[in-house]
Amino acid sequence: MFADRAKIYVRSGKGGDGHVSFRHEKFVPAGGPDGGDGGRGGDVIFTVDEGLNTLIDFRNSRKYKAGDGEPGGKKNCRGKDGKDIILKVPPGTVIKEAETGQVIVDMSGDNRQVVLLKGGRGGSGNQHYATSTMQAPMYAQPGRPAKELSLLLELKVIADVGLVGLPNVGKSTFLARVTNAKPKIANYHFTTLNPNLGVVDLDDTKGFVIADIPGLIEGASQGVGLGYEFLRHIERTKVIIHIVDAAGTEGRDPVEDIRAINRELEAYNPEIAWRPQVIAANKIDVIYDREESAISAIREEFETRGIPVYPISAVSGEGVRELLYQVSRMLEEVGEEITVFEPEYNAETAFTQEQEAFTVQYDEANDEYVVEGPKVEKMLGYTNLDSEKGFTFFQGFLKSTGILQQLEKLGIEDGDTVRMYGHSFDYYK
Repeated sequence: MFADRAKIYVRSGKGGDGHVSFRHEKFVPAGGPDGGDGGRGGDVIFTVDEGLNTLIDFRNSRKYKAGDGEPGGKKNCRGKDGKDIILKVPPGTVIKEAETGQVIVDMSGDNRQVVLLKGGRGGSGNQHYATSTMQAPMYAQPGRPAKELSLLLELKVIADVGLVGLPNVGKSTFLARVTNAKPKIANYHFTTLNPNLGVVDLDDTKGFVIADIPGLIEGASQGVGLGYEFLRHIERTKVIIHIVDAAGTEGRDPVEDIRAINRELEAYNPEIAWRPQVIAANKIDVIYDREESAISAIREEFETRGIPVYPISAVSGEGVRELLYQVSRMLEEVGEEITVFEPEYNAETAFTQEQEAFTVQYDEANDEYVVEGPKVEKMLGYTNLDSEKGFTFFQGFLKSTGILQQLEKLGIEDGDTVRMYGHSFDYYK
């Protein structure tokens, strides 16, 4: 089975918590703090594996978690770092944020490996909080939390040239003749199930990669059949070979067949429809009177628009060589650059914004102001509010984040109560 889409869940490792402990040794009755730091959480890493060509493994297993960092220990012992998780994907895999569909990274071109989610930083042990006025700190910093995302993986085949056309027009036969690919060839009204890739080698010029995109049917751009599932593979191609049954062996009008496929390309992505295209008028080996055949109508309709038409026979090989050299010339005009989809979603920035967000509201029923937010909760978790230094530090945090400013905008006055996750404070300016 060919799998070109998969939805998965990934989570980086949580940072290990810092440790609270004190030296207890013989002849050292008042040992200082010696709590160690927590280990770093593992990263979620994606890397390209040239040996893969499907996403089938991600359909069998959908949840991937990096290792958590270990907590710190006594005697300044640092916790072990969590193990990274490395996910291997085929070249051409586009990684998107599942909810919005925005591109996080395209594993193409120079993007061979990327750290998608960084593990949480380990918390500091209580040894870091000793001062001249606080020689026995009873608190340590918790590790930073893990980060998690639901991802949509889409494989968009990387090929220089894409073959398009209705089913049974001879695309698989053409690919088998001009490349080293060995596609299954049969008279299917519904299409090959996976894009077959092959390399075209030409004398005195550079070769290219060609992909047999499965036969399209009308309505493919609206998701009819498997059309939508495979139209995405055309997105990277630089030149399109449009193969048509010029002999009309199934009773269809070749000119209308070409129009139908071009309508589907236009509906799916207008930018693709404007890519350089060449028409391969196939099956001339079964045309007895070529002067009176549909080839003239095809040329009259499309060559006037700048689309070259080449009569060929994928079975006998007639006209194929001339077509391939035309495609090679078109590729030279387009250039070498691979289509790489630009990032639209920055996972690290999104998490930072989420963690720094806070709300300040007035609770009329309890006559108090309520402050909530992930960063506020974490700050309360590792700040010793019983110490003068710790409380001063926390006040500075409220001011720097704009929380005090928001309270003042809501009309807070001296003596009013502020509640934060089980802690209540009296406000004084």
